[in-house]
Parts: sequence; C-alpha cells; structure tokens
Amino acid sequence: MLPHDSVMLLSYVNTQLRDRDASLDAFCDREDADKQALCAALAEIGYEYNAEQNRFV
Repeated sequence: MLPHDSVMLLSYVNTQLRDRDASLDAFCDREDADKQALCAALAEIGYEYNAEQNRFV
C-alpha cells in the first residue's frame, strides 16, 4: 500500500526507483499502482517524473 501523504509518497517512490525499479512503469507494475494518479498526486506538490534520472524532481 502506498503512503497517502504526498511528501511520504514522494520519498517512498524515489527510494524505490533508486534502489529497486528501472522505471516508473516497472514500479507501478510491481506496486499495482495507477501511474496517472501517482503522477497527478506528486504534481500537486510540484514534482514530475524525469525518466532520464528515474526519479521525481
């Protein structure tokens, strides 16, 4: 289950992307997460996914 708090979500997702998943798609598949909803939640706090860095910046 993903954190509901946006800042905690950001921290969790970026840690998983750094340590475990090669892409946001791989993360979403493993977590069974809605990619659009995840990106929208993090966009609300000013972050967007950077595929080149494989993290939200």
